[in-house]
Amino acid sequence: MKKVFFILCILGIVMPYYQLYFFLIGDNPTFEYFVSEIYSSHPISMITWDITIAYLSFFVFLIHQKVKKEINITKYILASFVGFSLALPLYLYDNYDR
Repeated sequence: MKKVFFILCILGIVMPYYQLYFFLIGDNPTFEYFVSEIYSSHPISMITWDITIAYLSFFVFLIHQKVKKEINITKYILASFVGFSLALPLYLYDNYDR
């Protein structure tokens, strides 16, 4: 199972940034256009909010784990700057045996 989580970590980096690459080489690679696109339709807004709430839940869980077990959560917070699609599989990879 750890191999699966490791593969998901790699995919969590490659797949989102693959799409970012195409955005950046597009016609209008501005921050304003990026934000307008993530709320451009109701289905896209639904996915955006779904991921946002999932990340916030994970973040609250990390803080709880830090308080409860005093684990170091810095790695997962830094990974979340890459993306939630890296941070969660990385946490699962690191803590699979627990």
